[in-house]
Amino acid sequence: MRHSIQASSLAEVVDRILTKGIVIDAFVRVALVGIELLAIEARVVIASVETWLMYAEAVGLTAGPHPHAA
Repeated sequence: MRHSIQASSLAEVVDRILTKGIVIDAFVRVALVGIELLAIEARVVIASVETWLMYAEAVGLTAGPHPHAA
């Protein structure tokens, strides 16, 4: 049995990430003796603008024109 391993170039990896998108969701809580000192919640989205707009529109994150816009 012969296996072939195909290495991806950095450009191919970046292109795939921008095409498909990636979401990193993190929640960090720092507490001392049961007292919460710091809480950080972050969601990082890495995608091309075109990809983000496509998915944002599908889930209703984009807004239409403002009703009071002239």
